[in-house]
Amino acid sequence: MPHPELLKRITARPDIFDGKPIIREMRISVELILSLLAQGVKPEAILADYPELEEADLQACVAYAHAVISHDTLSAVAIAAP
Repeated sequence: MPHPELLKRITARPDIFDGKPIIREMRISVELILSLLAQGVKPEAILADYPELEEADLQACVAYAHAVISHDTLSAVAIAAP
């Protein structure tokens, strides 16, 4: 899935986690997924613990982190708001 398509899975809503980036309007933050991955939790284990997630959601979290640290503009990151 192309990078921009992955980023469409990341949204932010002021009423959920004070506007922190979340995955597909769910109450699962990008921060949580990145933390789990950084701790060495395997993607398969994350998907088993959070069955509503898809593999592309995990890829979207990494793509989002890359966009942020590579200093892309917010318009390039394209966090969608409802």
